[in-house]
Amino acid sequence: MTAYISSLPIAADFPRRLVLLGSTGSIGVSALKVVADNPERFTVLALAGARNAARLAEQAAQFRPPLLAVLDEAAAGTLLPLLPAGYAPEILIGPDAYVQLATLAEADMVLAAQVGAAGLPPALAAAAAGKRIALANKEALVLAGDLFRRACAASGGSILPVDSEHNALFQALAGHDGHAVRRLILTASGGPFRGRTKAQMAQVTREQALAHPNWSMGAKISIDSATLMNKGLEVIEAHHLFGLPAESIEVVVHPQSIVHSLVEYEDRSMLAQLGPPDMRIAIAYALSYPQRLPLPLTPLDLAALGRLTFEAPDLEAFPCLGYAFAALRAGGTCPVALNAANEVAVEAFLAGRIGFSRIPDLVAEALESHENGPAESLDAVLAADQAARELARRRLQNR
Repeated sequence: MTAYISSLPIAADFPRRLVLLGSTGSIGVSALKVVADNPERFTVLALAGARNAARLAEQAAQFRPPLLAVLDEAAAGTLLPLLPAGYAPEILIGPDAYVQLATLAEADMVLAAQVGAAGLPPALAAAAAGKRIALANKEALVLAGDLFRRACAASGGSILPVDSEHNALFQALAGHDGHAVRRLILTASGGPFRGRTKAQMAQVTREQALAHPNWSMGAKISIDSATLMNKGLEVIEAHHLFGLPAESIEVVVHPQSIVHSLVEYEDRSMLAQLGPPDMRIAIAYALSYPQRLPLPLTPLDLAALGRLTFEAPDLEAFPCLGYAFAALRAGGTCPVALNAANEVAVEAFLAGRIGFSRIPDLVAEALESHENGPAESLDAVLAADQAARELARRRLQNR
């Protein structure tokens, strides 16, 4: 088994200068809580916050980084008057600004927490620049895992996973021979519709789909969790991070979200990582590796929990998980098409243009129509992504 993280260990050099891409999203907000609790270990070099100028201004006022980035001129115009007097950071604008921040020579670590395929170019640029990347953008590896592997091998860059499941696998693999691994087992909460049939989900509303039972997350990932597409993307991510084939990666539904994932070794023993469902655990471990940080969280009370349960996922009710496995096995640009169609479908569902059950249908149609090819360059990946999006949008318009 191989992984990008095989270039570790990383020296415990503090304070670490951080660039946070996607600082105004749920992961970015949680990461800044960790930073605020550990001011002697981290300094914020740059924050990038897309279009949420009000939240970015609050974060900038607290941490005073010399560099900020937003996606467009309108957001920059809104941001500037919200900044406190006497604080005059440089404000970068546009997608290229994210790439510029991701490759800053002064940065010790880049937190890549943008949502969706938009996070690929800056994360890949950070890898090519030899950066230590705390990766929360699973779509980057789904689209271009092989490109990341090559970039990290050439530059000496490292990826530390921030997704709770992959962070759990990372922890369970630490200190063990990767060649002795038999299976990686990703846990899934089952989302808000666990136990429902496919027919029952036809009437699901936006509000119901956003109401995750255990985790507080952004809108897109909440919908992905409700369809189990999030777990499917994580399967592909696990393949690229840890080098195992689809046949050696499994998913089990664990409604309590206490066991975050497991590794089974050749001797049939399993190692699991447990913890409360709070993303600060995974974020802090990635940002501070190889050290651990004290966190102000309520400790687990196993006796109060009483029991932890596990069950197989229902692939008939939640076909997106099966589509992700199929895309991984097909390889090439099939995972790109899977992700692109899903992003279009989720956006349409959140906007009230389609029903919940239409999301997996649109993904299936995109995969059936996709002309697979090698994901051999960033241009090839982006071209496949654009083609799949255009196809999905045409399908939406034709309904």
